[in-house]
Amino acid sequence: MKKNILYIAMVAVIAFFVTSCEKILEVTPQSSITEENYFKSEGDFEPYVTGIYTFMRTFHNNVTYGMERGEELISASNSRFGVAWSQIITPSSGAINYNDWYRAIGHCNLLLTRIENFDFTTNPAAKPRIMAEAYALRGYFYFHLTRIIGDAPLMLQAVVNDNVPLLPRSPATSVVAQINSDLDSALLLYRSIPDYNLTGFTSKYRFTYGSVQALRADVKLWSAKVLSGGTADLNAVITAIEEVEKTNASLNADFRNVIGLRAGANPEVILAAYYNRDETSNNYVINALPFLAIIQGALNLDSIPYCATASNGQGAYQISLESRALFAAHPEDKRIPYTWITERQSDGPKISWITKYPGTKYAEDRVPDNDLIMYRLADIYLMKAEAYAGLDDLSSAIEYLEKVKARAGTGAYTGTVDKQSVEREILDERGRELFFENKRWYDLVRFHFGGTIDVYAYVPNLVGKTTPLFWPLNTTVLANNDKLEQTDGY
Repeated sequence: MKKNILYIAMVAVIAFFVTSCEKILEVTPQSSITEENYFKSEGDFEPYVTGIYTFMRTFHNNVTYGMERGEELISASNSRFGVAWSQIITPSSGAINYNDWYRAIGHCNLLLTRIENFDFTTNPAAKPRIMAEAYALRGYFYFHLTRIIGDAPLMLQAVVNDNVPLLPRSPATSVVAQINSDLDSALLLYRSIPDYNLTGFTSKYRFTYGSVQALRADVKLWSAKVLSGGTADLNAVITAIEEVEKTNASLNADFRNVIGLRAGANPEVILAAYYNRDETSNNYVINALPFLAIIQGALNLDSIPYCATASNGQGAYQISLESRALFAAHPEDKRIPYTWITERQSDGPKISWITKYPGTKYAEDRVPDNDLIMYRLADIYLMKAEAYAGLDDLSSAIEYLEKVKARAGTGAYTGTVDKQSVEREILDERGRELFFENKRWYDLVRFHFGGTIDVYAYVPNLVGKTTPLFWPLNTTVLANNDKLEQTDGY
């Protein structure tokens, strides 16, 4: 871990423009703020935990790990792909420097250490809520990291001087056990708050009781299939999702509103990362939107969500043939217009542009400022279907699968009712429903370990390769800590 964890770069507090609209922005760090001279009043903790959310947004916005290794995307006009997409990953090419993850984790550790014995006299309920959010954030950071590198060092204490511990990698099972402990702590704290609304969402951009349960379900599903947690973990997925189902989340009747509505006004969204129009270059959607010069002459120009210039849309990604094929069985699928559109030129079809996140059309230009959804109810229903299928409760699995299919207008499931077939349909449905939502690679890994697919045969750029599914550590990380071992396979 870096020694500069001690020096905390404080970030801006959420600005409330309207009650349903929040944004988190990084600003210039204050000079030389250390933990010794910062936490002096109870009001110091709220902006601090708010600042930690910028890391959550940054990690979810990075498609290298959650999407580019899958089969969803191919190059459009301006290729943006690297080693993740090509699957040519080595310790010297694309290896992980995990300092950003541990910087985020270090912030959580420091907050939890300093808040523990701090009296909140003005607003006593704020203390357990802030602690719950810090535990949830730390759990999210470790979950995001372990899905990328597998085994990972467990740093749980605050680093307040130059004595930075050099830690070995803990087994992924131990990392996940710590994640579950953190999420348990968060949920207990939420329940301890007088008059806390367990069924509502005070914010869709911060952890609440319902979104922690959604994360818990995700963690348990990963543990069940990738780490051989089996029946106990699958049942825990269902239990967590039952808690999510008690919230006021509901499916949008019209699929266009899944992305079209901001999280605060979107009944389906459980957790999202907020973006505003001034943060265009930081949103991964910029790589999917084309700019006018590269689609000039398109016969269906008015139907393509294009930007005037490459400043707001860079035309790097298009939907792959494999992802389009998932929709082929149901050409009437209502999600298609809000997933992709094929550019038609006078000489025939051209690029199939992604319409999933169309940005916002302002007077001067289109801007990629959509909220990036982390959890929404359709995703949760498909997780529950997957858990039921893993338990061989196929009728319940199909029931939850069909909750999602019904909105898409694709009819009831008519395939073979056996575990392998139902699980494959759930994977395919996740590919249709959650396309371009930065989840596909993790889904493929989970279903690979569960035996539904062979990811080395499923992902075109993995065919004929033996690239490990988890990433290597880079040489700087290894050189700074002689207790670390390289990821298996490198």
